[in-house]
Amino acid sequence: MSKLKLVVLNNCDDLGKKVEKHLRDINKNDKNYLVKMKSDRFSNGEGKVSINESVNGSDLFILSDVGNYGISYMMHGKEHFMSPDEHFEDIKRVISATSGHASKINVVMPLLYQSRQHKRRGNESLDCAISLQELERIGVDNIITFDAHDPSICNAIPRLPFENFYPTHTILEEMIEKEDLGELLVISPDMGAMERARYYADMLGCDVGVFYKRRDLSKVVNGKNPIVEHMYMGADVKGKTCIVVDDMIASGGSMIEVCSHLREKGADKIYLVATFALFTEGTNKFDEAYNNKLFDKLYSTNLSYVPDEVKNNNWYVDVDCSRYLAVIIDTINKKSDIEELWNGKKKIIDKIRKKLG
Repeated sequence: MSKLKLVVLNNCDDLGKKVEKHLRDINKNDKNYLVKMKSDRFSNGEGKVSINESVNGSDLFILSDVGNYGISYMMHGKEHFMSPDEHFEDIKRVISATSGHASKINVVMPLLYQSRQHKRRGNESLDCAISLQELERIGVDNIITFDAHDPSICNAIPRLPFENFYPTHTILEEMIEKEDLGELLVISPDMGAMERARYYADMLGCDVGVFYKRRDLSKVVNGKNPIVEHMYMGADVKGKTCIVVDDMIASGGSMIEVCSHLREKGADKIYLVATFALFTEGTNKFDEAYNNKLFDKLYSTNLSYVPDEVKNNNWYVDVDCSRYLAVIIDTINKKSDIEELWNGKKKIIDKIRKKLG
């Protein structure tokens, strides 16, 4: 077993510190797992990463949140907020600075870079596959991510380990502790999220429903075909607690429209669950929807950046997944069996039974 070293980029500083603390707790020591590093930006926007300690022979885990839109620097005298492309370049800079020294390089991207550009139609770029292949070429030994938009993207790197974990049981544990759930029904907001919804339903032992998005394929608005109609297929929602699940919330318009339909159909309570809450158009839609009683709570994780002003909303619940991530890193470092990390179904069932008494 190689010594574990953790490189935390400044885009996930809080999460990285929590993970490091859990690593010390897990291993019952006061060892410092964090690698001393510095990330600089020149005034023209170019970047540089310096590793300020030896990583020779280490099992290196590079933790980065490519979705962090809260980090800025001065470029040509103006404030510039970093994009996912810039965060990804910083990952490659760390790899460049440590390659040939570390015995193994693991890239931990909870939010997979370009995960929504996982397939193409016609002359489109295939960014996610290209970025994964690039990481493989420059010496990465393992990719660790959460709730990939399409897990089959691993086929782009068939010889490289691609560990795709789900925070399902961590989110559900929090929800079971805090909410009176009643008779449950898991809802997929579209056909693409159906596998994820079935996974949640299997954990909870309940039925599942799905909305079909009929789109106008003749138009493109903000990079996608506009939704014309939501059609529901599944069990009756009347009087039930509905849990609407997806991998990420971007603008949130589609999710809120689903909530509106569920209210019209007589749903008792509506909880939204997303691994990543991006809020690409702010939270005004959610504020308005919550005030109009279209949903009860939104549960999301700290695996990607969410501003404090969002976390402080009455409708938002921040689920801390840092210990789960620390256990994953520790298990992979020790080359232990990761199978039990894939599914916490037994723990969820036991919690439900205990709460129902």
